[in-house]
Amino acid sequence: MASFTRRNLMQLAGASAAFAQFDPVGPPSKYDANWDSLKRHPLPAWFNNAKLGIFVHWGLYSVPAWAQPSGELGKVDFNKWFYQNPYAEWYLNSIRLKESSAYKHHAATYGADYDYYRFADRFTKESMKWQPQEWASLFRSVGARYVVLTTKHHDGFTLWPSKVKNPVKADLPTIGRDLVGDLTQAVRGAGMKMGLYYSGGLDWTFEKRPVATMADVRNTVVQSQQYADYADAHWYELMDRYQPSVLWNDIGYPKTGKLEQIFSDFYNRDKEGLVNNRFGRDHFDFTTPEYSRYETIVEKKWESCRGLGFSFGYNQIEGPEHVIASDKLIELLVDIVSKNGNLLLNVGPRPDGSISEIQKDRLVTLGKWLAVHGEGIFDTKPWIRSTVKDKEADIRFTRKGDSVYAFVMKPSTGDSIRVPNVYAADATKVEMLGRPGSLEWKQAGRDLVVGAKHNGPYVAALKISPAPQQLVRD
Repeated sequence: MASFTRRNLMQLAGASAAFAQFDPVGPPSKYDANWDSLKRHPLPAWFNNAKLGIFVHWGLYSVPAWAQPSGELGKVDFNKWFYQNPYAEWYLNSIRLKESSAYKHHAATYGADYDYYRFADRFTKESMKWQPQEWASLFRSVGARYVVLTTKHHDGFTLWPSKVKNPVKADLPTIGRDLVGDLTQAVRGAGMKMGLYYSGGLDWTFEKRPVATMADVRNTVVQSQQYADYADAHWYELMDRYQPSVLWNDIGYPKTGKLEQIFSDFYNRDKEGLVNNRFGRDHFDFTTPEYSRYETIVEKKWESCRGLGFSFGYNQIEGPEHVIASDKLIELLVDIVSKNGNLLLNVGPRPDGSISEIQKDRLVTLGKWLAVHGEGIFDTKPWIRSTVKDKEADIRFTRKGDSVYAFVMKPSTGDSIRVPNVYAADATKVEMLGRPGSLEWKQAGRDLVVGAKHNGPYVAALKISPAPQQLVRD
């Protein structure tokens, strides 16, 4: 079965597959508008330490809020993907495909000729009820250190009152409230960084052909000079109005766009700002696997993004069986962090800004776990190895200072926890986060055996100080 991944999509959209390397001479005092200068931008410490961000997909697609929950990205037959697309934010494209399940739903619910952009009236009205401080408080309580909001998705509708007029769709609806500005203020007020998503490659107001295949994705990335000027102007408007910490682009960018100038101006305004790899150019600060992760420690910083369910935008028909379980969500975060990644976890609000109970439940559970175990997650670095597994043990590692955190991914089978291939010095202290006092331990050959039982249901963490040596089996 052929599988569809965002990595494939980005390669088709022209993204570089190579990891850029930083110039050893360090950052310049001022960035010039050329790739050699931009590549000297170092990874800001805040992003490396953050580990958890919240992605928000919110827009006109939140009104119909419908997609066939066919499965996670990468687990659906690529030949069927676009006709049974589980991404609710792709609703406009899905209803352009007359054989799709979304088109059949749209015709039965609204009428075959009901224009997608008519959803703007309800979205604008409902979004007036939204309380951005509630989001900021929730996201901060979970432990997130940054938020990324979709300012313009592929449908071309902007969540801020842009003064840049769409040159091809004069009747494009405009937002009645500055959603980007209101959330930015609330997020920063809660002590988090703010990032802005922008669909730079796809804009369905400029391109009416539907995407039915992967080749269509490449062929429908808008390349006109008219669109390049439009997208450039949008990025400058977003930077001028909101001073984002992250420029999070999606699915490429027009080749004639002035990205070297945009990036240099951005970095000169904020030396600790970042750009992702989805512009499809020679420079980026981090890579963005989607509904996937790397198998080993990756030196270049990365960020895995995914929805809590199969969709990023709110999908009213997603049920518990489509949403990641709390224990799997915690395991996912631990695994990503152990390999030098961040998790950008998406919520898809309703038009009025409310977040479904099942999504809230997952966020609250994750936040409660992090309140106890976050010491081994936030502000950590990868250890010399991320993972050790055998028939009985499944461990992930992080490091902070002179301590190593061993995350026990599954419950104990006996009265002790075995950490394979780890050798501790005589004076080592072993603790379990969330439990008082030190634990007894012994060295059993190549393995560290700790006198504690892990009953689950969520990942447990051992703090080992000083950092142990590693033994590797032949």
